[in-house]
Amino acid sequence: MLEDRTTAPPTEGPKGPDAPQAPQGPARGETTAATAVPGPAAPWPTAYPSGYAVVDVETTGLSRDDRIISAAVYRLDARGEVEDHWYTLVNPQRDPGPVWIHGLTSDKLAGAPLFADIAEEFAARLADRVLVAHNAVFDWSMIAREYARATRTAPVRQRLCTIALSKELGLPLPNHKLESLAAHFGVVQRQAHHALDDARVLAEAFRPSLHAAASGGVRLPLLECRALTEWSDGAARIGPQSTGPGSFGGANPSYRPGSWRPSRKRPACPHPNPGRWQDGKPLKQGMRVAFSGDTSVERELLEDRAFEAGLHIATSVSRLTSLLVTNDPDSGTSKTTKARAFGTPVVDEAAFGQLLQDVAPADGTPGSVPPPGGPAPSDG
Repeated sequence: MLEDRTTAPPTEGPKGPDAPQAPQGPARGETTAATAVPGPAAPWPTAYPSGYAVVDVETTGLSRDDRIISAAVYRLDARGEVEDHWYTLVNPQRDPGPVWIHGLTSDKLAGAPLFADIAEEFAARLADRVLVAHNAVFDWSMIAREYARATRTAPVRQRLCTIALSKELGLPLPNHKLESLAAHFGVVQRQAHHALDDARVLAEAFRPSLHAAASGGVRLPLLECRALTEWSDGAARIGPQSTGPGSFGGANPSYRPGSWRPSRKRPACPHPNPGRWQDGKPLKQGMRVAFSGDTSVERELLEDRAFEAGLHIATSVSRLTSLLVTNDPDSGTSKTTKARAFGTPVVDEAAFGQLLQDVAPADGTPGSVPPPGGPAPSDG
């Protein structure tokens, strides 16, 4: 069996003779749905990442001020084979939240290390790998905030959500719960909401998903991860934006460290709506742009850049919407559903970043519109 390295005893869940034992990694020789899948017949895609860190974190809640109380990482190689796994409890220095879900009481967490104490080892598990998680935007957000509180930066550049991957593969799942993905691949879930077992289940389900994607030539739904660089008064602040390849940032003075601000109402767009965007043509000032779903750039920052370029930020989709920006056009959100019904053009975040570099001025407005940032982002 793979060594289960912990920095605190994984004594989660209820006590007693009938209580489930802390889950372990797959035993040597144990055949699971993940290990039974043969390699793809087609050559392995050269553009695929060289390694993955399958992550699960349990938290005190779902808000931006909640804390991580346990974390697990399964490191996988380029083809999804398990290299090792790691698990730790984390003392959140506050109420542990929904104990009836994760089973972690204040007494169990009292002797656990603080996040700052395990940050270096956690980082070593994530470095130079794509972070894989189920609903990855949540796990990444919690991790990024914990590193910001510890005045450090998480070494993660890209993430992959297994929900998005299952949609890309067209898996016939009844819903997007981890238990449904596990059942589809015959993976046995031993202790739900235990970070180590959830990470194991996800690692076993991710391997056949990865091989299916490779066999079918599916582009992995990778998204860029932007680290938080400061934490003050319970609010994250975005740091300087990179100007390197694959960056959405640029030397935009509006987004220097410490300039991040709470959500607020923007002034009305001064330009009339010129109608829908047409493929192959530039955006025009006054166009109504809506956003839906997970984005690699902080949503408010993305909206600010669109507003600075002279676009109208729409909070919903209607017949007047010029463009919907989403990285998951097949999702069932109200915005994507309405976009399909109205025939609203849809582009992903990377394409929108390119369009922002050359926004045409509104009718009757002289000159050109400077781009609101640096190079457009890469979508992996």
